[in-house]
Amino acid sequence: MITNALRFGGEALVTYLRNGLLRPISPARLPRLAEVLRHASADVATGVALAAARWPDRPAIIDEDGTLTFAELDRRAAALAVGLRRGYDLGPGDTLAIAWPNHRGFAEAMAAAARLGADVLPLNPHLPPPRMREVLQRERAGLMVISPDTGPVPAPDGVPAVSDLDALIRAGADAPRPWPRRRGRLRLLTSGTTGVPKGAPRTLSLTALAEPVTSLLSRTPLRSGEPLFIASPLFHGLGILWYGAALLLGCPVVLMRRFDARAALAAIERHEVTALVAVPVMLRRLLAAREEARPGGRTPLRVVVSGGSALPTELADRFTAAFGEVLYNFYGSTEVGIATMATPADLRAAPGTVGRPLAGTTVRVVGPGGAELPPGEVGRVLVGGALTVATAPGTVADTGDLGHRDAAGRIFIDGRADNMIVSGGENVYPEEVENLLAGYPGVADVAVLGVPDEEFGQRLAAFVVPAPGARLTGEVLAGYVRTHLARYKVPRSVEFVEAIPRTHTGKVDQVALTGRVRSSRPSS
Repeated sequence: MITNALRFGGEALVTYLRNGLLRPISPARLPRLAEVLRHASADVATGVALAAARWPDRPAIIDEDGTLTFAELDRRAAALAVGLRRGYDLGPGDTLAIAWPNHRGFAEAMAAAARLGADVLPLNPHLPPPRMREVLQRERAGLMVISPDTGPVPAPDGVPAVSDLDALIRAGADAPRPWPRRRGRLRLLTSGTTGVPKGAPRTLSLTALAEPVTSLLSRTPLRSGEPLFIASPLFHGLGILWYGAALLLGCPVVLMRRFDARAALAAIERHEVTALVAVPVMLRRLLAAREEARPGGRTPLRVVVSGGSALPTELADRFTAAFGEVLYNFYGSTEVGIATMATPADLRAAPGTVGRPLAGTTVRVVGPGGAELPPGEVGRVLVGGALTVATAPGTVADTGDLGHRDAAGRIFIDGRADNMIVSGGENVYPEEVENLLAGYPGVADVAVLGVPDEEFGQRLAAFVVPAPGARLTGEVLAGYVRTHLARYKVPRSVEFVEAIPRTHTGKVDQVALTGRVRSSRPSS
């Protein structure tokens, strides 16, 4: 930490002092800390071992099964690594697939794989079996750990699947703790809203991580040792990123196998959680549960990070009104990692913004020729930095998003480049219409897609979830759009549905939703 503070200057020093990371370390813990540092790498095993050396008796994981201290987590992960090596010959160059919900088993398996130098492939445990088998085969997984809660093992032939981690931990408890000869990779999957998820491997270094993570922490008032509730999936980049930050800060991490808004609010109160990481659909459910159970009042939350999918302006406004100015809007992706973050002040001054680039990250908005566009003009968003996949140092990657920046340098995301449709010769961005409808009274959730149309080439189709007791019609909603936007942006069909199918990060599952298009009726 001191090295990073010296390297990156005042911001890092102030951040580490404020977060409590530069407090004196007990002399009795220095030998163990020195031993860990000899093997230090930018992986979760090092993070767990460092936290265990510094805060051995501090809670590391709080879940439905109780509490694990950092020392217990480190010991169990090391024993699990030995059990995996002995039982399945897992080692450097192999790939361990982890299909586990937000629970200690996920953290133990990740750290165990890192201790062996194996690649880690986090998987959504709720992927349909055919899709999971396809991903395992394509990514060449050699072993899979899968939660007993998931059900029948969907692994393809030749890929062993293990559910009893406790048995492996007992089998490896008598051996010395292993350290890898090479650093494994973290192979995150894209969200797969329009197809099968694909892997995006990255090998990280401590030096590359230091600047963007320091900048991330500098914008959020997180404190060492304060509980952090990670509600977003740990198998997604957002959850893993903040789990890494929790290890750095020595923060107890609160986890739930399955997100439930009422239970989450109770856990926040019970454990005095000061920081929450969630996707927007979770924030919407938390807001509804709080309004139903106890309107008003205070919570211990000081930081609520939203990420994984777009944060609607109306949701941000309602959440801030209910919980206070605690909301931070994070923008990044599996392919580019960390990009920007909006603070509560940013959201107050410029509703809808995803904030400014974090230190160590380059964000550009460019036109068709690649030239930087002036403020206010919409172009493709390019990101470069330490966590960007498949780019050479100093280069940028295309996020696939369209956006613009304002005069203050804040970034706004206007939609996906591949979501733009041409309807009757006019360019239309479904997200613009979706955001407008989301703010209409009585609309609980909405998705707007571009679909084929014989007359116009393409058209907009809206799918709306009415709030309980709301009386909505397609004609009313179409008229609302017509009064606010150009006529060619009015959805030509509106269908009322019970729920919008979404991925684990809250993005609309377009494959599932477009299957309903044939049943939607023209509204204008």
